[in-house]
Amino acid sequence: MRTFILPVRGPFSLAASTRFLEGFAPAAFDERAGQPLELAFPVDGIWQTAGVRVREHADGVEGEIVSPEAPGAELLGAVRDQVARILSLDVDGSGFPAVGERDPVVAGLQRRYPGLRPVGFWSPYEAAAWAIIGARIRIRQAAAIKARMAGELGEPVSFGGRALSAFPAPQRLASLDGFPGLTGRKPEWLRSLAVAALDGRLDAARLRALPAEEALAQLRELPGIGDFSAELVLLRGAGAPDEVPRHESRLARAVALAYHRPEPPTADELARISGNWRPYRTWTTLLLRAYLEDETGEIAGRPPGGRA
Repeated sequence: MRTFILPVRGPFSLAASTRFLEGFAPAAFDERAGQPLELAFPVDGIWQTAGVRVREHADGVEGEIVSPEAPGAELLGAVRDQVARILSLDVDGSGFPAVGERDPVVAGLQRRYPGLRPVGFWSPYEAAAWAIIGARIRIRQAAAIKARMAGELGEPVSFGGRALSAFPAPQRLASLDGFPGLTGRKPEWLRSLAVAALDGRLDAARLRALPAEEALAQLRELPGIGDFSAELVLLRGAGAPDEVPRHESRLARAVALAYHRPEPPTADELARISGNWRPYRTWTTLLLRAYLEDETGEIAGRPPGGRA
């Protein structure tokens, strides 16, 4: 078996996920219009590189493993779980419309971005690596370095007419001496990160099973990972669906813009507002961030309204 079906519970659009990835700098994603979503990544815990083609399906979403050619049952199950987490299909979204019923601002965002759920990093390991690569440099510069690392150190996957290079697996980064663009202690931090991944400390299921504060505290123990990066790894790497990042300044500005507030909310005000978003606080923050980027174009450098 090389295919699997992911059932969809609640609103979801694979096309919306693909459009989001086109503006998601860490993915360096350039998809062909109207084509299936193609992903290449090291498989969590197994760390073998896999290539997956994802399509809409009458029963949900279909995934087809194109590499390796003969995946065993363990690899198939791990890839299935990882794709489900990347697309937030491991969460029952049938209650998400009720958030819009409680909060008219969220209702407007749901109408503007129908079926959009958080699209995560391919793994907590890759999210943490992105945080280290991107520390103290511009997002677009970090994306270019990450893409070059994939091209030079990662494994390529053939999807017929084109090849995609996966981000290097942790066993490759564990021996990293340096790489163009990685300054200061970043190579050392990436080596430590790779060892942590191989030891299971970045396992997504384990991180999500912990109380959020405990998971964040453990992530902050990793060299090069601070408060902001720990939240990134938990929310966008492990896919925790109901957390609010407290060290993400863009979220406060997005809330001010969407809720027509003269100033960004304080931490207490944000906690009160986000209480209505439960149990999908992470999902709602994603819609707010997408809205902020559409209105400002500050990350991609596009004119306002430049993203579909």
